[in-house]
Amino acid sequence: MKKKIRTQKTILIGLIFIISGVIIYFYSPAIFNSFNRQMEFDLTSHDDPKEFEEEFLEAEEHEEGEEKKEQKNETIVPPIEISHLNTPEVVKAIYLSGWVAGTKNLRDRLVKIIEETELNSIVIDIKDSTGKISFNIDDPLIKELNSSENRISNIRELTNLLHGKGIYVIGRISVFQDAHLTGVKPEWAIKRLSDGGVWKDKKGLSFLDPMNQDVRDYTLAVALGAYEVGFDEINFDYIRYPSDGDIKDINYNLKEGETRADNIEDFFIFLSNNIKAKGDIPISADLFGLTTEAVDDMGIGQIWEKALPHFDFLCPMVYPSHYPATYNGYTNPALYPYEVVSRALLNAKIKTQKKEEDIHKIRPWLQDFNLGAVYTKELIRDQIKATYEQGLFSWMLWDPSNKYTPDALMPKIENNY
Repeated sequence: MKKKIRTQKTILIGLIFIISGVIIYFYSPAIFNSFNRQMEFDLTSHDDPKEFEEEFLEAEEHEEGEEKKEQKNETIVPPIEISHLNTPEVVKAIYLSGWVAGTKNLRDRLVKIIEETELNSIVIDIKDSTGKISFNIDDPLIKELNSSENRISNIRELTNLLHGKGIYVIGRISVFQDAHLTGVKPEWAIKRLSDGGVWKDKKGLSFLDPMNQDVRDYTLAVALGAYEVGFDEINFDYIRYPSDGDIKDINYNLKEGETRADNIEDFFIFLSNNIKAKGDIPISADLFGLTTEAVDDMGIGQIWEKALPHFDFLCPMVYPSHYPATYNGYTNPALYPYEVVSRALLNAKIKTQKKEEDIHKIRPWLQDFNLGAVYTKELIRDQIKATYEQGLFSWMLWDPSNKYTPDALMPKIENNY
């Protein structure tokens, strides 16, 4: 009897396996198609759909012998179209590092400040003083030198997002202070007069040589590459010779009868001519605050009048904390933001008018960081007031840590000046 029952169980299990096989044979295509539809859904909702699609297609190509899938239902990710905004009549901006711009929660908090206040523009690092570029640029030399760090994963998406909010996007390039390039291309660096080795400042930092043609071509490639991904204006910083260290041992590669300032102006001319040849691309230059009143190049090659004709905007860094002790009789100039900025911009106006240039090319960097004094909303506002009283209405706020003071800003209404 027990043997008979075991035989029946064996027959029953066999029948179950047979029936299961029939079901799998006839219904597996439906199951597989359902899986495909789920994959298509994931493709459209992925954080970076283009990247996901490329990975998916690459895996598909390596499946040897598999029949081609139907193409008509595949998700196609269109390329992001690049747009540009015209330069606002009045620019009011804050600066963001590449790391912060590429970190959504940090960036969103700062963009919210722009949306809710008088601000209308943003400055983002294209290349900072480390020499690393914040995003990928499709240029063979930049790729060969491994210059991009991809801090901003999708730069086209970011510039489009900002443009959609009406925010003017300025890209900042640290030009001659570039730790990366001086490391991988020491032949591009400023040399010592004494032995021809790479010159370094007190901090051990090297600078690129403004007279090196490779440096010029590389800078141009970075600038144009950034414009092509949606930056509206290109801002050039560290366009000078070093200001500290054994500067007497610097080989400036001076031609007979020429000066450091002539070399730097020659670089300005190269940038302006070659960028403007590609179209009406706005360009601006950051200069030491003291250039607005100095009568020489201060040892760094920067002279206000030599920069003026070659850029759409000049941006003197008139941070009160950066002026020397006893400047204009002040023991601590950081405590006198209104007076320092007033004097600096008045002199900038005088120099600009003497060259018969438009004073509205002047767009100062103002201080929103604690150095020499705790910078309260009142001290920040004093700088803005001083700017307006000189008949200038554009300005940019700098804080290297990107922690700004919203209370110092007026609410978002039309024409906050």
